[in-house]
Amino acid sequence: MDKLTENLARNTSTGGTQSIRRALHLLRLLAQNDRHGLSLQQLTAMSGLERSTAHRLISCLVEEQFARRSPDDRRYYLGIDAMQVGFSAMHRAPIADTLLPLAKRLCRLSGDTVFLVVEQGDHALCLLREHGEFPVRLFTIDVGERRLLGVGAGGLALLAQFDDAAIIEIHQRHAKEYDAAGLTIDGLLQKAQATRSKGYSEVVDSITVGISGVGHAFRISDMTQVAISFGAITQRLDAARRQSMGELLQEECSKWRLEQLAAR
Repeated sequence: MDKLTENLARNTSTGGTQSIRRALHLLRLLAQNDRHGLSLQQLTAMSGLERSTAHRLISCLVEEQFARRSPDDRRYYLGIDAMQVGFSAMHRAPIADTLLPLAKRLCRLSGDTVFLVVEQGDHALCLLREHGEFPVRLFTIDVGERRLLGVGAGGLALLAQFDDAAIIEIHQRHAKEYDAAGLTIDGLLQKAQATRSKGYSEVVDSITVGISGVGHAFRISDMTQVAISFGAITQRLDAARRQSMGELLQEECSKWRLEQLAAR
């Protein structure tokens, strides 16, 4: 079932939950498109709702300050209270809480350092770092630190989820920073294609000489995409082990997602 069909199926539910689901779906659409905003026509098309229904719901969200309508372009964006709801959860990082058991399991299975990053606009935000039993521990990124998508194993795994046109736009917005990191647009596109082909990313001596990593990206909700990666010294994480660790990441993350679906 594709996303639009799934959303339409949800919207046929009965009772008071119907309007709640529809309003939440509009909020997700605004969050996913907040850079440029959405017109009422786009909201109607993307949500699958009738124009009158979409207009009624978005007007309510504007009144409650969960959305705002720009007087300049008449497009809709997230509102002040939507931002405050997000801020309220920042003190405990619910994504990290949710994925901590998986990260600890991957540490036990690999012995390596495990990182969890979440897509945040054009960046990857580190939410978690867990160390395995291997005596050489990595501190290449700290919890709370952001890096551009494409930098590091987790950031590259997240970037590869975008199509080439979107990657080009991201690179153009941060050209100087990518150039400083030695990442050309051709190089990023090649790395993204290789990541899509294998199902996991690989970086070798890219941020720190002598350090390598593998990463895998997956969705934990309709609008939240994360990546988990292993990091180790290159001598330990050679080509053969990068492949086995990449396959392990895919297997364990897929298993985690199935368990979450079964628990709903």
